Amino acid sequence: MGGRADLFIAFFETGLRALKEGGTLGFICADRWMHNHYGGKLRAMIGDHFSVDTTIVMHNVDAFEEEVSAYPAVTMIRRLPQGSSIIADTTATFGAEDAGALVRWVKGARSKPKRTDAFEVAQLPHWFTGTEGWPGGRPERLALVTDLAQRFPPLEGSDRRTRVRIGVATGADSLFVTKDPELVEAERLLPLSMVRDTQQDRFEWSGHYLVDPWVSDDPPTRTHPLGGLVDLGAYPRLKSYFEAKAEALRGRKRHFSTWYQTIDRVDHSITVRPKLLFPDMKMTSRPVYEGGGYYPHHNLYYVVSDVWPLEVLGGLLLSQIADLFIKTYAVKMRGGTQRFQAQYLRRICVPPFDGIGEVDRKALADAFEDRDVERATGIALKLYGVSVSTLSEVL
Repeated sequence: MGGRADLFIAFFETGLRALKEGGTLGFICADRWMHNHYGGKLRAMIGDHFSVDTTIVMHNVDAFEEEVSAYPAVTMIRRLPQGSSIIADTTATFGAEDAGALVRWVKGARSKPKRTDAFEVAQLPHWFTGTEGWPGGRPERLALVTDLAQRFPPLEGSDRRTRVRIGVATGADSLFVTKDPELVEAERLLPLSMVRDTQQDRFEWSGHYLVDPWVSDDPPTRTHPLGGLVDLGAYPRLKSYFEAKAEALRGRKRHFSTWYQTIDRVDHSITVRPKLLFPDMKMTSRPVYEGGGYYPHHNLYYVVSDVWPLEVLGGLLLSQIADLFIKTYAVKMRGGTQRFQAQYLRRICVPPFDGIGEVDRKALADAFEDRDVERATGIALKLYGVSVSTLSEVL
């Protein structure tokens, strides 16, 4: 149990711990724990010691005597090493005859996914491990994403040579974000990239700055004994500004070791680097190139790489293959808006850069420059070994 966990987490844990080797736990329960943060420890426990045998999502089925909104799923978990796993999703028309057809498919060869008006079902070669939320959506989509994840490495691998991060959170944007270039010393104003700077699919700076309380050398030094925060005595205008706002800064709900710091430290080395910017919420994947000189605000996620020319990577991330991963992993908002958070962007799998030929590299970069999703998708499909018809079926 952790955070705002539902009580059923404890029932899952107790039931799983009661299983003998080879034993099976079957629950009909809301599936929110599979995707939400509070289910992370339970997901990790299952990945370490159990196997997910079957998951049947029944959100739209009239499964109970009374009409309730319970997001129900039937989940079968075994105390065995993880092997293949069955995932099914149902529609509102799912009934007894459809249940029989589903059971017959499960008992059969399972060689191909099955789709009817009432359900879709597929067999995945494995299930998912770790604390991160399990993917959701149509079984055929999950099967394709699982296949791609087996064949290609994630965008942010263990070597961290390509990294996905979020911009700086201040804890008080009204105090730390300004458009006044004369507010404090120029050295203490850091050009800030905002979501609005990406709205035209090109980076156009709106003139915002971060009032920057951080110095570049992070550990304490004789010059900067505060360990990363500036000595206000060295910047009279900054000191005057912060002291005028001291009541508001000290009154922030979050505890700070130093009253004039932002929530996040600023890594000044990021400022000069080219970046791919992703607004937090967007309908589709629309990375925007920023060539360096700006630090991202906390409503922006960004990608930097020691391996990829970002125009080439941008072409891949502009494609519908990138959208496929986001649709599978990300939280959806009303109206179909998707959350492009770091935890989801990291799970996009990409072909190794050194395995992409010069012609395809240039074609991806050109498609990214032209903001041509269709052309970027065509190149990506070839690199991933996925047919147009397969992608069309699962999107």
